[in-house]
Amino acid sequence: MKTEDELNKEILDATAKIQQNYPELTRFADEMTVTIPSEQDPQINATELADYSNSLQTIAAGYAKNTKQHLVIIGAGFAGLKLARTLNNHPNYQITLIDKNNYHQFQPLFYQVAMANLDASNISFPLRNIFQKSKNVTIRVTEVILIDAPHNQVHTTNGNFTYDYLVIATGAVTNYFGNAPIEQYSFPMKSTWEALQIRNTLLTHFETAITANSLKVQQILSIVIVGGGPTGVELSGALAEMKTDTLPLEYPELNFAEMKIYLLEGSAKLLGAMTAVSSAKAKDYLEDLGVTVMLNTMVKEYNGRQLLLQDGNILESTFVIWAAGVKGNVPQGIAPVFVSKSSQLPTDAFHKVIGTNNIYALGDVALMASEQYPRGYPQLASVAIDQAVNLSNNFLRLPKNKSLVPFKYTNKGSMATVGRNKAVVDLAKPFVSFHGFFAWLIWMTLHLFLLIGFKNRVIVFINWIYKYLTHQQSLALLFPNLHSKNKT
Repeated sequence: MKTEDELNKEILDATAKIQQNYPELTRFADEMTVTIPSEQDPQINATELADYSNSLQTIAAGYAKNTKQHLVIIGAGFAGLKLARTLNNHPNYQITLIDKNNYHQFQPLFYQVAMANLDASNISFPLRNIFQKSKNVTIRVTEVILIDAPHNQVHTTNGNFTYDYLVIATGAVTNYFGNAPIEQYSFPMKSTWEALQIRNTLLTHFETAITANSLKVQQILSIVIVGGGPTGVELSGALAEMKTDTLPLEYPELNFAEMKIYLLEGSAKLLGAMTAVSSAKAKDYLEDLGVTVMLNTMVKEYNGRQLLLQDGNILESTFVIWAAGVKGNVPQGIAPVFVSKSSQLPTDAFHKVIGTNNIYALGDVALMASEQYPRGYPQLASVAIDQAVNLSNNFLRLPKNKSLVPFKYTNKGSMATVGRNKAVVDLAKPFVSFHGFFAWLIWMTLHLFLLIGFKNRVIVFINWIYKYLTHQQSLALLFPNLHSKNKT
């Protein structure tokens, strides 16, 4: 026979375990309080203890099965959208998907919108269309002001939302490393709108150069891209092809030999996450296209006309695109102690934010350290999607009282395109690197299938074929800045 203290401890441990598996029961703390055996009635044997534990398990499982939990997802990027779609029409969850835009953005093709190869609607998908047949997903287009974790609430410009579970999938924003002038004068490209702004500015510069004096033409036509990651490499390659293919036909008044394209990278190689072979090949491709690649080059200052480098050199340009870094987009209300130096939210292997009970983080805003990735997983779309799949599977396991599955990332490789028939691909298994036309076909095929909707895939494919055959852009439209006449 166990002692009274041992029995009491087992009862408390059993109850604590149940409440841990069913955090929604914490709101019924009074009903779940355990009555400790008294001296007058200490006789609780192992069988009675097992029956007690089983009854609590049954009550908890029944509650979880018959009660919809409110899941609030902030961010409709790759992770947030995948999570909502996976749990779509699930009977145990009512989902509120919050985003400041009413559409999902396909970030890998932002640069093609910026270079007038694709229309914004080809890579931006209305959320209400995606979930028009959903019975449990509600879309709210609003901006998050504050996360009130103690009261399980998300405060937005359109009201407050109480949650049982909160998933933060807000992605990343451009990192200017505290340099205010660069933030003021350079152009980021982390949204469809910013890609359109780059397109508009680019076309405006060409129009302005036609009537500018000869001293200003080169400054107007010179374009500097800071950051040698996939975005910088793909932008540089697309610009270089425009310089030789499309622009001389559309602007015969201009001498495009005066147009300089600079790609600046602070490290010793382009595409830092890829192999040395792929990095070197991408650099060769860009230089063959006429891009001036400057490695080990840091930017110090920029005033809108001159870019001052750390080594003292100056580049003359009125158009600088900043693709040099990102940081996690952490909403207000998260205590600073829970935010990493990279402005990310450290999580455990189950995506739960460290120090919280029911808040999870996915994608670029999440920092999940592992033995393979001690500094966190790379900020890639594939990682965000895989994390969302794992978390959704765990949410499906919760009502069934099944053990949760920790996240394990399988690296499939990485790739980047430089231009027509030019791309680099690193496969993880088997470990092999290749480049050229075949790599370019793989890049195109993968990105086509990642797009949402058959119609969008067809339209993008037609645009690519048109561009490939004619060497021309079909979407070089110049619009004035958009202003709202009535603000409500």
